[in-house]
This record gives sequence, C-alpha cells and structure tokens, in this order.
Amino acid sequence: MSASVSVPLVESDVKSQSPLLSFLRLLPGILLLAAIGYAGKVIEKSVNTYGKVHHLTLPNIEYVLWAILIGLAISNLLTIPKLFLPGIATYEFWLKIGIVLLGSRFILADVLKLGGISLGLVVVEITLSLALMTLLGRLFKLKPKLTTLLAIGSSVCGVSAIIAAKGAIDADDEDSSFAIAAILALGALALFTFPVIGHNLHMNDASYGLWAGLGVDNTAEATAAGALYSDAAGKMAVLAKTCRNAMIGFVVLAYAIYWAKRGQAETVTNKASFLWKKFPKFILGFLAISLLVSFHTFTKDQITSLANLSRWAFLLTFAGVGLRTNLREMTTQGLRPFIVGALGEVLIALLTLGLVLTAHRIWGI
Repeated sequence: MSASVSVPLVESDVKSQSPLLSFLRLLPGILLLAAIGYAGKVIEKSVNTYGKVHHLTLPNIEYVLWAILIGLAISNLLTIPKLFLPGIATYEFWLKIGIVLLGSRFILADVLKLGGISLGLVVVEITLSLALMTLLGRLFKLKPKLTTLLAIGSSVCGVSAIIAAKGAIDADDEDSSFAIAAILALGALALFTFPVIGHNLHMNDASYGLWAGLGVDNTAEATAAGALYSDAAGKMAVLAKTCRNAMIGFVVLAYAIYWAKRGQAETVTNKASFLWKKFPKFILGFLAISLLVSFHTFTKDQITSLANLSRWAFLLTFAGVGLRTNLREMTTQGLRPFIVGALGEVLIALLTLGLVLTAHRIWGI
C-alpha cells in the first residue's frame, strides 16, 4: 500500500506555472518547427528555379515532403536536445489550427459536396477496419486491449484515437505505446506510397483525396498525403478525414461499454457527456469558419489571409510529423504489433482504394 504525500507549493512552483514561462518553454521547439517548415518552402522554390534557369525537367517535390524529410533526417540522424521537445509536441495543435482556418477555403456547399456516397464510404471504412484489425489481432494472438487500440487507431484517427481510447478501456501504457508506434511508422510510409500509387492509377484530385482521407490513419499524415498530390486533393482529404474524426466518440464509447461489461474498464454513466468529451472540438471550429465564409462575413482579402495562415500552421505540422518519427525507437517496440499493423494497413489501403475506384466508376466521384 502506498502513501500519498502532500508537498507544499513553493514560489518557484508558482512561477513555473505562469503563462509566460510556459510559452518560453515551448518557444525553442516551435521555432525549430517554423525553421524546418520554411526551409522546405525555400528548397522547393530553389529546386524549381534551378530547373527553369537550366532548362531541366526536375521532379516537383512540394514543401510538404521537404519539411517531413528534413524532420526525419534530424530525428533519426541526430539527438534532439530536450529543450526542443515541448515545442515539437505542439505540432498537433498547429494541425488543428490549420484545419480550423482551412474552413475559410470552403463554403458550406463545398462541404456538402462530400455527399452521401462519400459519407457512406467513411462508415464502411470504419466498419471494415475495426473488423479486420480485430481478426488479425486474434490470429496473431495479440493482447485483447492492444488489438482494440490498433483497431480504433486504424479505423478512426490514429494516435489521437488511441490516446482517447486508452483511458476509456483502461489499457496498459505498454499496449498504447505499441499501438502508437505501429500507427506512426505506417503513417510515415503512406506519405511515400499513396501519391505514387495515385499518379500511376491516374486518379483525379477528388478520388485521390477521398482515398487519402479514408486510408491514412493520422490526421497529419492524411493531410500531408493529400497535399502532396495537389491542393484540391488536400482539401478533399481533410474533409474525408474530418468525417472520420467526428466518429471517434461513438467508436470509443462502444469499446468502453464492451470492456466495462467484461469488468475490465470503468462503467460509462453519462453517455452524452462522454461523447462530448471525446468529440474533436476543432471540427466545430472548421464548420464555424466555413459557415461565416458562406454568409460573406469576411472580405476577399481576409479570406486570403486566413488561408495563408492555414498553410503556415500546416508548415509547422509537417515539420513535426518528421521530427516525431524516430525509426530507431519504433524498432524496439516488438514485431507482432508491426506485423498486424502493416498487414491491416495494407489491406485497408487496398480495400478503400477499391471502394473509391468503384464509386468513381459508378457515381463519378
């Protein structure tokens, strides 16, 4: 039995909690994200200019990939000082800000263009992913709660879903670490494989963006995979992925009830409160901005400024995607979760690709 010890709050503790000191603690990492993101823009422009000046046909590698590659090189070839880690961890905050501001580039009519068919595909993707990952987890004899975390992460929104589900189903820290490592590694691979497959299949922007939004787990990687293809594909990827994200509360709630009935998780007493707690609030911000634009609340210049701010926020996000992907650490997590994750992700990518291509042929998506 452990005893609880109350420690007096000293003056230094109070100062350490001040907003200014908290911001200063984040600043080095945020500046690193900004520097890497800006470097990606500079490299893209320099390569394009060099090709034009010397009349060379060079591959058009966008700043998105450059920022990720620079981040990957730093995180895997160097040791990042702890001073930068708190700020680097804010990349998900910039992702959410970027998506909220991206609402300025959509009027509600654009949002509704996703359509009932695409929304139906979101539901099918979630159902297939949950079933497939659960089956694979059982075949490879993974721990049941690790299987649950992999299923939720692959079906809804990657790491965010795993974190949300961990507490709800009372999973071990080790299980969540395994699941997160597997999802992160496979998300990084999607950035390099999805655009190549899309181009080889000559997919249009809408179809490819829908596939990226359905087939890539993490919101950051789905956004990046779409943007690597085209601006229009990036917008569609965000829309499809946002719809998946909106389902997180319902999926986590279902699993929380399942494990509670088995006596292995806390019983959910207030389902409405649980859903609101788990619902990603940035989706409401995205819709609010889109609604304001639809009613001409902003001027054309203001809309342009909001869209530019969104791109800057994504710059920091993409730099963070590279910086937080440490391949050496991931290899220490064990093989079976990676095997299950890899098989599941490949099958989900193929299934969602088949769904999107079929929908394109039948309904012209």
